[in-house]
Amino acid sequence: MIHKTLSLCVALATALLAGPALAQGDAKPKVDPEMVAKANKSVDKGLRFLRGLQKEDGSYGGHVGLTAMTLLAFADSHRKYRYDDGPFISRAADWLAAQTRADGAITGDATPTYNTALAIMALDAIDRAKFKAQIEGGQAFLVRFQTDEDQKYKKDDKFYGGIGYGGDERPDMSNLQYALEALARTDYDPNSDVWEKAQIFVSRSQNRSESNDQPWAGNDGGFVYAPGQSPAGEADGKYTSYGAMSFAGLKSLIFTKAKKDDPRVKAVWGWIKANYDFNQHPGMGMVSYFYYLQTAAGALEAFGEMSVPDAKGRKRHWVSDMLTRVLSLQKDDGSWKNENGKYWEDNPLLVTARAVITINHALRAGGALK
Repeated sequence: MIHKTLSLCVALATALLAGPALAQGDAKPKVDPEMVAKANKSVDKGLRFLRGLQKEDGSYGGHVGLTAMTLLAFADSHRKYRYDDGPFISRAADWLAAQTRADGAITGDATPTYNTALAIMALDAIDRAKFKAQIEGGQAFLVRFQTDEDQKYKKDDKFYGGIGYGGDERPDMSNLQYALEALARTDYDPNSDVWEKAQIFVSRSQNRSESNDQPWAGNDGGFVYAPGQSPAGEADGKYTSYGAMSFAGLKSLIFTKAKKDDPRVKAVWGWIKANYDFNQHPGMGMVSYFYYLQTAAGALEAFGEMSVPDAKGRKRHWVSDMLTRVLSLQKDDGSWKNENGKYWEDNPLLVTARAVITINHALRAGGALK
């Protein structure tokens, strides 16, 4: 799913990312206006590419998740597209809303929780009032699928508080982070116990034995895919932390109201500092690389820090580093693609939407978007 990068572009991006670190004490460095202009131009090219892929029925790819992500890319960009800005928005949003099932899910025939989370975020961004019923139905669907007492789980069950794909699959951090983001973004009840329950699952997915009661837990502070499961592998009975899920863990802790001085937050922040790298997906190489970048940008925006001290103690301006890397991978036609096709990342529709969303997160975190 990774873009076929010319060796010169790789060398340039690597040099830029390894370039001068921020001066110590730069608490809130601003994004260079020239970088913002380049990023906005890149977004416009990406959005034009996406617009050209709209199907006759109004969808993008005939898929709920892809259509929702495309709409999010449009809505959260510096253009701030909304329902009445053209048929490339309104027809897609109407198609998305029409996929709503009687149980509140907005989905096709697979991954209902994942699709529903993306769909309600997109509909909320495009026109919250118009799609109020679909958003509220989607919220209720997500909450019903949390693995709690209603599903006969007990608090000592290792999967308690999680959310999975919506079938018989086990819950995981990837689905949970999107569900939590969707509920937070659509202003779901902040006093609901869904947040507290989710924190229990999040804690059991972290390599921090002080707060994880599972016997496999290590102590590097990073996160795995689910309790006792990591595609990054294992060693000596310990499951390996990796990039996307560590950022998903940070984001999920923030959405469930954990504070920055929470030991779990401090632990994963330590892992992120030690593994700071946007040239690859830490622990996974180039597998699900653009998913990693999107997750990292969303988590860092939610965390609210502009600087990340790297393994050498230098303060990295992550927004500039992220933008430099993502912009360097864009194709001439405005698209992005991962040559590593695992998890659909050889699909330019998916990856271009991911890349634009990543840029939007970074620009918003840097104060260039409101």
